[in-house]
Amino acid sequence: MNDIASPTLRVLYIVSLFPCWSETFIVREMHALIGHGAEIAILSLKPPSEAIVQERAAELLGRTRHPLGAWRSILALCALGLRHPLAVGGFLATLCAQMWRQPLNLLRSIGAVCRVAGQWRWVQQFDPQLVHAPWATYPATAAWFLARLSGRPFSFTSRAHDIFVEDHMMRAKLAHAALAVTITRNNVRHLARWMAASAPRTVHVVHSALDLAEIAYRRHDRLPRRLLSVGRLDPIKGLDVLLAALAELRRRGVAFDSLIVGDGDERARLQAQRDALGLGDCVTFAGAWPHARVRQAMAEATLMVMPCVVTPEGNADGIPNVLTEAMAAGLPVVSTRVSGIPELVEDGVSGRLVEPRDPLALADAIAAMLADPTARDACAQAGRRKVEREFDVRIEAGRLFRHMQDVVHG
Repeated sequence: MNDIASPTLRVLYIVSLFPCWSETFIVREMHALIGHGAEIAILSLKPPSEAIVQERAAELLGRTRHPLGAWRSILALCALGLRHPLAVGGFLATLCAQMWRQPLNLLRSIGAVCRVAGQWRWVQQFDPQLVHAPWATYPATAAWFLARLSGRPFSFTSRAHDIFVEDHMMRAKLAHAALAVTITRNNVRHLARWMAASAPRTVHVVHSALDLAEIAYRRHDRLPRRLLSVGRLDPIKGLDVLLAALAELRRRGVAFDSLIVGDGDERARLQAQRDALGLGDCVTFAGAWPHARVRQAMAEATLMVMPCVVTPEGNADGIPNVLTEAMAAGLPVVSTRVSGIPELVEDGVSGRLVEPRDPLALADAIAAMLADPTARDACAQAGRRKVEREFDVRIEAGRLFRHMQDVVHG
């Protein structure tokens, strides 16, 4: 371990992939923690693979380590096992005992452990006071392993699919983590199912938040009927419901054009649905865009429409970050009563909410907002105030920083 004079707080972030185009909220959080006085290092469980690297993520690459090759990582874990048989063997035994019913996830978890073992010397040089995972699945498993190996505490943040769909030893992680964080009050209720009534633990809510200094509130010079949707093309976004609602708007004679920014496995299916509905002239699938271009699209649009759903498997968003960002930018939002979204959007005050998977209700809400500029202005103003109060990254990261300090310094 090093003996260099330490900053206020040294935190090692364990992430699945860094940089990751869809996780700008984690990048903002790390930058804000650095602003509060933390020293941050990042260990990615996967090698870099993104075609688009956001500028703020690129600024953190000098703090980042990526995994060694597969065989070097396996050999590193074997070497660690010889030097620390109780810590390594005990953790692998825990993994197998807890996850043998999920053989694929167990295998991937062991792979994550191998990858962090391959960077053990670098971890020792950084000498983290806390190992933190911004997701509760493989990153939190790797953080727990490093905590067992180093004797330092670990913490994690849970967000959406990592607790709605997955169960990567959540009961044990909640019991052993020094700090458990989540992004919505709805998630706190969800996590309670893994806690014994006799031994509940505190789960702190820290919102995924924005750097509001970077986002100008704008109501002028917007396109009159531009509907914007942003995010990976995933079933949880409800874009098939959006297309059905847009077909209903066209049937009613409501003029609009819809821009969908993002990419993913659902693209071919969604484009086929668009074409079958005869919406090819008014719905554009634009693919993934850099963040700056997305911000410009938000500054030009009339409404942000994100009809999120819960999938049959139980997967859902927590609070889509694009909704928060749209509200900060003065772009009124239309979304659904799913997960933590009602914690951000109050129907009729800071936006419009409808029930999920209801294209007629969604069409009604969009049509009403398109027809009422006064309501759009009022929702835009209330939305910005809401984000300023509860989703400012400096405030939220300050809350996280204090929780981390409490863990490290008692």
